[in-house]
Amino acid sequence: MVAIVKGDHPATDDSSTSDVLVDGFIEFLAVEKSASKHTLDGYARALTKFQAWHSQFTSWESCTADEFRRYLFELMKLGRSRASIRQYFAALRSFYKWGRDRRGMKVNPLADVQLPKADRKLPVILRIEQLDELLGLPLVTQPEQRAPKWLPVRDAAIMELFYSTGIRLQELVDLNVSDVDVYSETLRVLGKGAKERMVPVGGPALEALQKYRVTAGVQGGPLFLGKNRTRISRRAISHLLDKYLQLSSIELRITPHKLRHSFATHLLDAGADLRSVQELLGHASLSTTQIYTHVSFDRLKRAYDEAHPRA
Repeated sequence: MVAIVKGDHPATDDSSTSDVLVDGFIEFLAVEKSASKHTLDGYARALTKFQAWHSQFTSWESCTADEFRRYLFELMKLGRSRASIRQYFAALRSFYKWGRDRRGMKVNPLADVQLPKADRKLPVILRIEQLDELLGLPLVTQPEQRAPKWLPVRDAAIMELFYSTGIRLQELVDLNVSDVDVYSETLRVLGKGAKERMVPVGGPALEALQKYRVTAGVQGGPLFLGKNRTRISRRAISHLLDKYLQLSSIELRITPHKLRHSFATHLLDAGADLRSVQELLGHASLSTTQIYTHVSFDRLKRAYDEAHPRA
């Protein structure tokens, strides 16, 4: 016997029920599939909660696609996550497949029910005002004792260039002085697969680079140097970003890659087309770049929800 579990799902009955098909399906999962207790509990919960919601439930074969669509809509109205909804419907679909293969069920009402797409983990980005604060910190922060005086200037140049170009961390590490063309305001970047691309550089980043090169006496070779005046490492860049984040009012855990995310999202927010952003980022596939459109759309939807009286 599987008990109906009440919770934050739609339900109309909190009594217990005995369903031969449900019990048989759970036994099948336990014996033949060696499913864990967690999986068994989850699948049983998904099935019995649908029965509880369905006020006129008579049999699984009598359920219709429209009824499952209404149930799906109720779950969405209750604010259940897409992942949670997909898990519940995965259990229901598995049940109907088992019923068709093992118990001769002739219908599968879920075949034509379209589920919400799986949640994508969207990149964390900084707001423009947060970036303004972060990028300005190196030149107003007291340098460490016995540290070369040019280090804060270098840090400012690194972060400005990161945000200005959206290049990858390793691409920044690999830059040489000869890769920067001040006159055309471009940067030559060697990306994944040894593919070379040209990236525009903004005025503030070029000014920061020029100040750094003069202060540190960098004439040629690696563009960004560590304390020992050899090419800077990835770890050193991550460390300097962590240092300035701790000095800021920003409460996010930001990695160097998040500056790349911010670069792409801010471009799209300002109206840049997706193909151009793809080229700037050095993505081989447009689908990789499209995640940033989800970020922009989510921001737009939040603004709509907050502003529209009938959102």
